[in-house]
Amino acid sequence: MIISSHVPAGAFVGMAVRNPVVAVAAGFASHLAMDAMPHWGTGPNTESEWIPIARRDGVAGLAAMALLTAAAPPGRRLAVLAGMTGACLPDTDKVGRYFVGVSPWPSRFDRFHERIQNEARNRLPREVATAVTLTAAGTLLLRRLAARTT
Repeated sequence: MIISSHVPAGAFVGMAVRNPVVAVAAGFASHLAMDAMPHWGTGPNTESEWIPIARRDGVAGLAAMALLTAAAPPGRRLAVLAGMTGACLPDTDKVGRYFVGVSPWPSRFDRFHERIQNEARNRLPREVATAVTLTAAGTLLLRRLAARTT
């Protein structure tokens, strides 16, 4: 699943949980649950296919994190950021392998993370639409929460 889908899901986790430590753990769990759902992916041996998409997705994910963090009411901002961070953590395996040749996770976790994937190459347009929709909904909800708390 693209990181831009995991980011707003983590924001929703942070909104619901409110405790930053719990939000990191729950965001991490949300990542695994989402990866078990049908999503875009190319498999482990097609780096030339996924790197250009991953670069764009990484920038979009960071932009979504900034937008959602800024939209959050001050009292919930840390939990929202923690949920988003937790939701992104499992995919640091890819970043680690690409930049330093090794995943930061134990091999047992990496095998589990790979096994739960439900990927297909034709799902990218739907996943981008999901990421945009979740980010927009999360931003609107956080802005409404912020307006009520001011």
